[in-house]
Amino acid sequence: MSRSITIDLWTWSLDVGLDERQRLEHFLTEDERARADRYHFARDREHHVVARGRLRELLAARVASSPGSLRFAYSAHGKPTLAASGPVPHFNLSHARGLAALAISDDAELGLDIEAIEPLREDVAEHFFSRSEVAALRALPESDQLCGFYRCWTRKEAVLKSLGDGLSRALDSFDVSLAPDVPVRIERMDGEPEAPATWRLLAWEPAEGFAGAIALRAHGARVSVNRRTT
Repeated sequence: MSRSITIDLWTWSLDVGLDERQRLEHFLTEDERARADRYHFARDREHHVVARGRLRELLAARVASSPGSLRFAYSAHGKPTLAASGPVPHFNLSHARGLAALAISDDAELGLDIEAIEPLREDVAEHFFSRSEVAALRALPESDQLCGFYRCWTRKEAVLKSLGDGLSRALDSFDVSLAPDVPVRIERMDGEPEAPATWRLLAWEPAEGFAGAIALRAHGARVSVNRRTT
């Protein structure tokens, strides 16, 4: 029987009432509150609190614990994992413009990214995408190039987050597909010639006006995603 990987994919609004925000803030550690306080704008601080509080709530339900008792460990590049002696689920959180998404799996390390589709102030693709990705983007109809950019960006960010490398890996060191009529996939990765066969990329629309992607090394396993909201 072939191996299967299940991902629970949660989305939620970060714009909540004061009572709900205070309830979620109660779960946070002093370090998490201090990080929230470093945001310049109140709305960004509030969104950080709701994102982290709900993350704790969802993970706690998964491991039969209390939200405030969870402890996290961080990789050298800042990727969090649950700090526990036994098996723990893999997870990744992303949020943008008032929306959060969380992917959880017991079966595989993963990365997740969501972005609001907004006009760009500069040519980011020329600075960060590979030459083949830039060519694929420019080949799209002009009306689809902005969405094409965000399809590419979220897929690349999801790969980096799955690897846990942060910005230590150059964005142009691997290629992802971005055209709407091409299967969602990694097409090349420096140092990992088998990447197109071993990696799995998934793309979805978290909400109208947003792009989202999940990346994981599936090694040919069947991947199923359960969409959930909270």
